[in-house]
Amino acid sequence: MSSPSITAPGAALPPPVPAQAPRAAPKPGFAPLTGSQLVLGTVALSLATFMNVLDTSIANVSIPAISGDMGVSPSQGTWVITSFAVANAISVPLTGWLTQRFGQVRLFTASVLLFVIASWLCGLAPNMPMLIFFRVLQGLVAGPMIPLSQTLLLASYPAAKAGTAMAMWAMTVLVAPVAGPLLGGWITDNISWPWIFYINVPVGLIAAGLTWSIYRTRDPGPKRVPLDRVGLVLLVLFVGAMQIMIDKGKELDWFNSGQIVALTVVAVVSFLFFLAWELTDKQPIVDLRLFARRNFVLGTLSLSVAYGLFFGNVVLLPLWLQQYMGYTATWAGLATAPVGILAIMLSPWVGKNVGKIDPRKLATVAFVGFGIVLWMRSHFNTQADFMTILIPTVLQGAAMAFFFIPLQAIVFSGLTPDRMPAASGLSNFVRITAGAVGTSLFTTLWENRAALHHAHLSESVNRGNATAVQTLNQLAASGYTPEQALASVNRMLDQQAYTLAVTDVFYLSSMLFFGLLVLLWAAKPRPGAAAGGGGAH
Repeated sequence: MSSPSITAPGAALPPPVPAQAPRAAPKPGFAPLTGSQLVLGTVALSLATFMNVLDTSIANVSIPAISGDMGVSPSQGTWVITSFAVANAISVPLTGWLTQRFGQVRLFTASVLLFVIASWLCGLAPNMPMLIFFRVLQGLVAGPMIPLSQTLLLASYPAAKAGTAMAMWAMTVLVAPVAGPLLGGWITDNISWPWIFYINVPVGLIAAGLTWSIYRTRDPGPKRVPLDRVGLVLLVLFVGAMQIMIDKGKELDWFNSGQIVALTVVAVVSFLFFLAWELTDKQPIVDLRLFARRNFVLGTLSLSVAYGLFFGNVVLLPLWLQQYMGYTATWAGLATAPVGILAIMLSPWVGKNVGKIDPRKLATVAFVGFGIVLWMRSHFNTQADFMTILIPTVLQGAAMAFFFIPLQAIVFSGLTPDRMPAASGLSNFVRITAGAVGTSLFTTLWENRAALHHAHLSESVNRGNATAVQTLNQLAASGYTPEQALASVNRMLDQQAYTLAVTDVFYLSSMLFFGLLVLLWAAKPRPGAAAGGGGAH
């Protein structure tokens, strides 16, 4: 078996695109681009976005290889994914302040260049702690890239073509998750896993160079604005302590460990102080008052819980395929990448109709679709062939198309334009954090259920079980020593146990998706308000 990754099984979902992106006209003096500059500007911004989104999924199928080389378990290897996600979640709320402080073009270009450096360092990392540190750095500097790529792209086109610009941008972020597992699997099997990070270097340098050459004269420039430093420190403490506690809980036997207890105390106390500070500060880093709005809180909760469920399962599928089904990283990528096919085909229709159809109905298609797909996966067994695994992956693409856009329409429903940036930053922060937490919880649940199934299966391996005796005798006749025969049987039990465990997780996730429909339909989005705006609700 090959040694033993996000956005669907197989690829991670792309960053959400507001159903109706804010169509801010360029500032006076910044006319839309034309000719070759428009083409090259679009290419540069798309390349940077593609590189960023690709990095959320390219590592998924490489986790077994990375963890094997680093001498850690695959569950510890998933820290490569969660560390990036948590750091990215923390940096997203800072984008607004950073944009004003440094200027959007300077910030975007610096973000791309720092991302390139962090990617190069990830490939050079000699051990897991250093790799996680560099992934944290990569996640931190990646935060401004996605929102600023949208802002700069919209300013590059005439207002009448803003829809076309955002459609092109959306296609970029939908194609990247499809390419991630395929590219990551091929690189891992045919070159070596560090190259999944090294490939960012030439792409990022080209993107940064083109962006700076075209947009540097179109930057309104920096201005001094206050930063909520206390809120930022409390945010980092809260999210960081919580994620480390969840990641290391199983390894340290949870609350029997003083370290886990201390991390829990830090997370809870810093969270309470964070709430108190943000609700009373004049310029909070996160506008928690948005949670007083019915549509915002229900939309954000529905989006985030669903994303956490989705993301956790996306990581498990390639791990199970590579560790216990004998798949190479390339074949795991092939089994998980086609999720983007239907997503790319259906997303334009969803975006066009989200203002005409109740977004709760569209999101219901996503939740029911995810529920059915995961229910199908809950029937997998050790005899499942490639097509059996592929069909739910393809179908999941349809659910993806109906997922982000309608739920964001609910989140933004009734918000005035001036509150949209804060709402987008806060909902993305909660969503990304939920994805990291979901990954940690699901890998822990998978291992716990596998241990339980293994214990039950092991009870039947004794001299009183005719099948067990026959298997051991056949192995002995093939030249196995008693110890080797028992080890071989144990490997078979591991495969069965981890397969039963992963189907348990799939079934639980399926039921939770159906349960989320109650939360979804408790929202009351304003008819025809696809992405907010307008008066109070």
